[in-house]
Amino acid sequence: MKIKLIIADDNSFIREGLKIILSSYDEFEVLETVNDGNEAFKYCQNNQVDVALLDVRMPNMNGVEATKLISEQTKTKPLILTTFDDDEYIIDAVKNGAKGYLLKNNDPERIREAIKSVYYGNTIMQDLVLDKIRSNLNQSNRSETKIDTSQFTQRELDVMSLIAKGFSNKEISKQIYISEGTVANYITSILAKTGLEHRTQIAIFYITGKVD
Repeated sequence: MKIKLIIADDNSFIREGLKIILSSYDEFEVLETVNDGNEAFKYCQNNQVDVALLDVRMPNMNGVEATKLISEQTKTKPLILTTFDDDEYIIDAVKNGAKGYLLKNNDPERIREAIKSVYYGNTIMQDLVLDKIRSNLNQSNRSETKIDTSQFTQRELDVMSLIAKGFSNKEISKQIYISEGTVANYITSILAKTGLEHRTQIAIFYITGKVD
C-alpha cells in the first residue's frame, strides 16, 4: 500500500517539483497539490490522506493554522517544509500538532525518509530546526513549563529543562552535580513515564506540553 500525500505550497515551482520528485518513489502516491492551507485542510477532510506536506507562508490560511485543523479534525499527519525565514512559526507549528519540521533545502532522500518516519508514527525534527526551538526557549527565559509536573521528580524536571536547552548528558551532569550515569537513568525514567522514545521528543514535550 502506498503512502498517500498532498503538497500545499503557494509556489507552483516548488509544489510541482516536489510532486515530480516524490512521485518517482514507489512507496508514495501524490493525490493532489494545493495552493494554501485552507485547500489542504478541506482536501484532508474529504479524502484519505496519510501525510500532508505544508509550507508555512501561504495565502488564505498558513501552514501553522492548517496544521491545527488537520491535526484536530482529520487523521492526516502534517509535515512542515519551510525556510529559516519562517522560524518564528516553529513553536506554534509543533504546538498545533506538526509531526515533522524540515527545511526545504534538504535533499530528496532526506525528505523521503522523513515522510516515511512520520507515516509510521514518529516525530521528525531536523537538528537545525530544533536549535531554533532551543534558541526561542532561551531568549524568552521561560522558567515555567506547560507539562503536568506532578508525575515527575524535581531532578527529572531539571533534566528535562536542560535537555530542552540543548545540553548533553555530560553538560547536564556538570550543571546539577550528578554523574552521567545518573543523568541517563533519569532520562530512562522520563521516557518510561511519558511513552516518548528519545531526547528530542523530551525537548519538544517540555516546551509544548504535548507528547505527540
